Amino acid sequence: MLADRGPLVVVEWARERFDEATARWCFDRLPRPSDDPGWLQQRHDQWRASGLAWDRYCQDWAQEEGLHAGQDIMRELDARFDRQLLTYGPYFFPDLADISEDDEQAAIDAGQIQANRIGYVGRRR
Repeated sequence: MLADRGPLVVVEWARERFDEATARWCFDRLPRPSDDPGWLQQRHDQWRASGLAWDRYCQDWAQEEGLHAGQDIMRELDARFDRQLLTYGPYFFPDLADISEDDEQAAIDAGQIQANRIGYVGRRR
């Protein structure tokens, strides 16, 4: 429930931006394997085991999990709210070893990877 004229703030993942270059950058910075692997380690391991090209693997995984593309989420939000702000930025750093938000932003700025975090602010119409 939103307060009258209150903002809606959404932080979401733009999964369609999780391209192979971004995936490889993340996989190269994963923490040491553990008994409880995180979602990025699971993606890495399942991709390698699949033998598929990254794009095909990622598309199949997203469909199997019922993941929506960030662009679709933004379209639905825009249909219901007046957009005040839309930004893209670092998303993966909390799940990587010794990588800060600034480190990931630097890789984005250098064109090495794509920004995967969506920041959205909207107001109820």
